[in-house]
Amino acid sequence: MVIKIYFGGKPVYVCDEITDALNEVLHHPDAVFIDEISGPAIKSLLHEIVKDEFHAGVLWHSDFEALKKSFFKHFTFIEAAGGLVQNEKKDVLFINRLGKWDLPKGKLEPGEDPAECASREVTEETGVSNLQLRKKITDTYHTYEAFGKHYLKQTHWFYFTCEGKQNLIPQIEEDITEIKWFKTRDIRVPVANTYEAIKDVLRTFFDTP
Repeated sequence: MVIKIYFGGKPVYVCDEITDALNEVLHHPDAVFIDEISGPAIKSLLHEIVKDEFHAGVLWHSDFEALKKSFFKHFTFIEAAGGLVQNEKKDVLFINRLGKWDLPKGKLEPGEDPAECASREVTEETGVSNLQLRKKITDTYHTYEAFGKHYLKQTHWFYFTCEGKQNLIPQIEEDITEIKWFKTRDIRVPVANTYEAIKDVLRTFFDTP
């Protein structure tokens, strides 16, 4: 199994197997490979990540659950969910938050089902309603810092469709300043100014390399 975790735009792969794709990553001269789950080893990787020359990290161990537990304990874990939404014309819904194009998402409430959270967040952040859940797309992981703490967020992504005229209302209190439907042929426009994790969601959904 492989989990890709983004530190800014830099990926760290937590895995129990070295795939052909990971072999390609490891051929880069500035990739870091660690094959133990000790605290000092993981802290060493986290120290390397902040360097400008750092390209990617691969953290491998045969016991995936033990590896994941050892890595995750260095962060405050947050679970979230979001949605990729298409209308009847197959246009894709994007929000602009803090100067970057993004997909609507948010934290799970206690006991909340991820798909229900994704639907709620889409409606709260964009005003789009009458969502129809179609399928789970993927999960993404990224880290960030806030108030002196290190956070690791897992986001569950779902595909929704909607019909009829929608009244788009940006949730200003969440720093959303614009909402826009992009035609599939124009998807390169938001992709040019979005996050690596969002690119992964789009690649998975559209099945592009």
